[in-house]
Amino acid sequence: MRELLKFYIDGQWVEPTGSRTWDVINPATEEVAGRIALGESEDVDRAVTAARKAFASYSRSTREERIALFERILEEYDKRAGDLAAAITEEMGAPIGGAAAAQVPVPRAHIEITIEALKKFEFEKSYGTSVVRSVPIGVCALITPWNFPVGAVLTKALPALATGCVILLKPSEQAPFSAQVIAEIFDAAGVPAGVFNLVNGDGPTVGTALSVHPQIDMVSFTGSTRAGIEVARNAAPSVKRVHQELGGKSPNVLLPSTDISGAVARGVNGLMGNSGQTCSAPSRMIAPRSHREEVIAAARKAAEAITVGDPQDDPVIGPVVNKNQFERIQSYIGKGVDEGATLVAGGPGRPEGLTKGYYVRPTVFADVTKDMTVAKEEIFGPVLVIEFYDDIDEAVELANDTEYGLAAYLQGDLEEIKELATRIPAGQIYLNGSGDTMPDFRLPFGGLKKSGNGREWGEAAFEAFLEPVSLVGYSPTTA
Repeated sequence: MRELLKFYIDGQWVEPTGSRTWDVINPATEEVAGRIALGESEDVDRAVTAARKAFASYSRSTREERIALFERILEEYDKRAGDLAAAITEEMGAPIGGAAAAQVPVPRAHIEITIEALKKFEFEKSYGTSVVRSVPIGVCALITPWNFPVGAVLTKALPALATGCVILLKPSEQAPFSAQVIAEIFDAAGVPAGVFNLVNGDGPTVGTALSVHPQIDMVSFTGSTRAGIEVARNAAPSVKRVHQELGGKSPNVLLPSTDISGAVARGVNGLMGNSGQTCSAPSRMIAPRSHREEVIAAARKAAEAITVGDPQDDPVIGPVVNKNQFERIQSYIGKGVDEGATLVAGGPGRPEGLTKGYYVRPTVFADVTKDMTVAKEEIFGPVLVIEFYDDIDEAVELANDTEYGLAAYLQGDLEEIKELATRIPAGQIYLNGSGDTMPDFRLPFGGLKKSGNGREWGEAAFEAFLEPVSLVGYSPTTA
């Protein structure tokens, strides 16, 4: 039973101003795994005051000082890797093997890439007799989700710190355990007081207080499109920058020129990982109607091979994060059946033998049409929909028939899909299974349309936390 009843503000663990608490439920057991304090607007005010004070000095720290800080963070991160994996498994149900092999190593890779980018990043560029200097935007609120709780925190916190900004973090109340460990890592690494602050809380209270606060210069938010719109609306009166990574309903277009069975298996496994709780997952398979029977057979085989169970037993997938998410996914599965899609695998209810925990059967629907709810809305669970097309133009039309634009997956002859990629608006386009392995984290990550704005990962993430200032009439040659 974890008791996280203090906030990390100005380099210290402090008591909250209020008395509200939140029970964190282990999704594998449906039992209380811990309790956190819920912050109030007064806690946000305290953290902002500390951050604003720290920004005056930290923003003037040197590149070398920040690199040294990141090297210490990396050292402390390695010491706590096991603690992070255990926390992730307990708070959001990731299988322990997956937590140790992906949920923890991926953020570690981001630390290394940030160090590499920081060493070579140009904070000043000359243009004739003038210079454009990139300066840190200031105090940044980071509001992060539960599905990749460590990765989501570090892909925001690392570029913010690298560019000289200071941070106020609100992790998801659904998955706060790993954020506590991150705070302890930063403290042990010697992050200066006030540069990193942690206030737990819910969206309506702490999330809103961060979004509206006049002394916060930027909000970086990852979550649903609905919540992202609220963050932007709340931030508008203070004209602060809003950086968003939101929902997705990513198409996976299979051309007849691909190995259909192999491509289908990759698509099923790509969607089911993390219990389908990945915003960029290939959730809509768009396949040639001429290969319908082969597609359905391959999808059924792949889905039925996916093991579901106790995260401690290291299955392929564990539970979804909470009761609300479980019930939401069950509702979508019911709508798929009711609206006439062909149920290929899975279906309503828990997998056989699992009577407790928020476990969902790996589900595949075929013969889905674009007017069906499961084709249009983000399910965020282990539910794949398959749409069929007769020609390439129809495949493009189906792929683009969405309000989202986070990712797309194309499989087939390389020259064909290179041309096809120019017709599909998405922030990242994965060609021929390139999304199956760990992506190159130096590449920009983010979406178009209602999938958000701005980019994370690597050097591109630095730009989100910087403001360009023109020094007109000054250059090294005229100084």
